[in-house]
Amino acid sequence: MLLVHSVESIRAAEEEAFARTEEGELMQRAADALATSVLRDLGHTDGTKVLVLAGPGDNGGDALWAAMRLAGRGVRVWVHAVVPGHVHEAGWAACVDNGATPVDLETALSLTERVDRIVDGIFGIGGRPGLAGDVARLAEAAERSGTPVTSVDVPSGLDADGAGAHPSFRAERTVTFGTAKACQVMQPAAHRCGAVEVIDIGLHWAALGEAGTPLLRRWETADVAAAWPVPDVLSDKYSRGVLGIDAGSATYPGAGILVAYGAAYAGTGMIRSLGSPEVARASVAAIPSVVTAPGRVQAWVVGSGWGDRPDGAARLAEILDQEAPVLIDADGLRHVPEVTLSPEHLLTPHAGELARLLEVPRAEVEADPLAHVHRAADLFGATVLLKGATQYVATPWERTVEVAVPGPGRTAQAGSGDTLAGVCGSLLAAGLPAARAAVCGASLQALTAAAEPPLPPHALAQRFGTTLQGLLGDR
Repeated sequence: MLLVHSVESIRAAEEEAFARTEEGELMQRAADALATSVLRDLGHTDGTKVLVLAGPGDNGGDALWAAMRLAGRGVRVWVHAVVPGHVHEAGWAACVDNGATPVDLETALSLTERVDRIVDGIFGIGGRPGLAGDVARLAEAAERSGTPVTSVDVPSGLDADGAGAHPSFRAERTVTFGTAKACQVMQPAAHRCGAVEVIDIGLHWAALGEAGTPLLRRWETADVAAAWPVPDVLSDKYSRGVLGIDAGSATYPGAGILVAYGAAYAGTGMIRSLGSPEVARASVAAIPSVVTAPGRVQAWVVGSGWGDRPDGAARLAEILDQEAPVLIDADGLRHVPEVTLSPEHLLTPHAGELARLLEVPRAEVEADPLAHVHRAADLFGATVLLKGATQYVATPWERTVEVAVPGPGRTAQAGSGDTLAGVCGSLLAAGLPAARAAVCGASLQALTAAAEPPLPPHALAQRFGTTLQGLLGDR
């Protein structure tokens, strides 16, 4: 898993590391890794040219010491101090003494189109969001030129702890130190970071106690494979899980069918379609293994495609009384304030639905998704999967938010949330805790979409088995 720490935690870890290392040692580790990364991306040093943009802080120091190493390996290096008179003096002297050429702003602007790579070492994790003045001109020139950019720690202009795509450098690669930063995981900021390379420079999170708890835990493909429930020779349909579905309506019949698609192709043991008779019949027509008779149910998916259902609150309360895990989606979410929930219950809103639940503008949720997914989990006492370009899973009163494996934007289609509800519901029925079911389900959909051409949600669901076969191998 990729662990992400807050700026506050990073500052504390750096202070602890400074106390047990020689002065400047952390910067030299960072600079060495940065230079190695740039050299690898250049591919060779014969005739290669690099422009290094150095800010006034330690971020600029990392870039300048890396520039010294690049110049020493035969790369032609130009360096520009973006704040004249404010630069890491030892790093500046070292790179100039090794052959780097200092340049003014206008020369730096012109060089953006003539070099093989630009190193953005202007602002680090303490920088304010956005760019202005000469720095903005440099970022615009770099992006206009198409020259690849390597950013140091974070692309200058981004808020390290935030999701916002503020005016910033657009990096092809970000070399970051100690831990990933939130902006490198959370969209839309993450798309400005390019490929992220996390370098261990010796920060010890355990030494910080609770302050070292990660802000985010971003799952990788191997984590999903390890967590996914796999049947064995003793398994039957009940041990694999029976999922009850009350979804869809005369107005939105497809929602219930799509939930069933998600569950069936994720491998649930049995599906009971227990909503409207029309949806039940249509579900059987689409997936003959669907059962419409009442009986044992080990988890529920409710609310998708309900529309303005007059008995929605009563039906939700009735299902919750059965004491099985319940996933509440879409129109079912409007009734959440009327019932009592627990962490085994899973809410699956998108940003607009979460905004309505919390009675805030949607823009506030999109600007600070972490705060709002935490607030919802704590307020309602349930696990919350916030769907979107980045998919967040918050458990009540826990600091760390789980983040699903990222996928392509083409899953932003009507019906994708319904099939996702089916996948997550199947995992609840198989016995996974709500947070794990949510992050595994969201990851499966993302991984499948990334491996396939654009497909409608029901067709994408039919490819889940191929993804699982690749994930699980011989398990």
